[in-house]
Amino acid sequence: MSSSRICTNCQAVVPEGHHFCGRCGARYHEGGEAEQDETLYFGAMMAPGRAKLILIKGEGLEGLSYHLNATEHVAGRGNGAILFPDDDFLNKRHATFLYRDNKLFLRDEQSQNGTYLGIREPKRLEDGDLFMVGEQLLRVEYLDLQSEYPMQEDTLMYVSPPKNYRFRVVHVLEGGKPGGAFCSVNNDILIGRHGCDISFEDDRHVSPKHARITWEDGAPVIKDLDSKNGTYLKISGEERLRHGDYVQVGSELLRVEINE
Repeated sequence: MSSSRICTNCQAVVPEGHHFCGRCGARYHEGGEAEQDETLYFGAMMAPGRAKLILIKGEGLEGLSYHLNATEHVAGRGNGAILFPDDDFLNKRHATFLYRDNKLFLRDEQSQNGTYLGIREPKRLEDGDLFMVGEQLLRVEYLDLQSEYPMQEDTLMYVSPPKNYRFRVVHVLEGGKPGGAFCSVNNDILIGRHGCDISFEDDRHVSPKHARITWEDGAPVIKDLDSKNGTYLKISGEERLRHGDYVQVGSELLRVEINE
């Protein structure tokens, strides 16, 4: 390893492309020499924009911290700085936490099972979007009843009287197989543990009234109902992270803490 990739403050190795030392948080300078008049922080977490992840639920290591002091941090089963080698639901390279303009972002690396971010405000759902309540995985699907019940020679197919369903919610089972499908005449679906349109009575991680999906301005919108464990939406591409966000990758639940 070239000496140009060694931190002059603590002698730790600084990976290619990283601008901060992962051990002490000192800024790395090309040539291996720091400016003599540069004032250093007492610790890595004092650096502006530096963040850490707290493992809330995972491989029996709850409370473990991952300090995000470099430019990029890969999470996965076999590659990167945030490793969960025993989590078979993770890709080897699953997701990346990265800084841009001193802001923290999360990027899914085209993982098989996806990366999920807890929602803070109502979110518009696109056709095929996946979301999680408790330990249940669900998918929203737009409905076009005319195409599902085609007409021939202006004759309607003989079925029960059609309703103005705009979308349905499908329970995704192990292996990605579809389970029960749920619609609402009012296009308003309440999800929870007891007495809801969709109830998961055996999942103690689901709140009694957990989340609601309503049709608004031409699309279904999901809202978390101040549930105890939150509602998680699969991200597409990159999402900016804020202090207090929760991220689910595989079986691991992480809380984001940002020093702003």
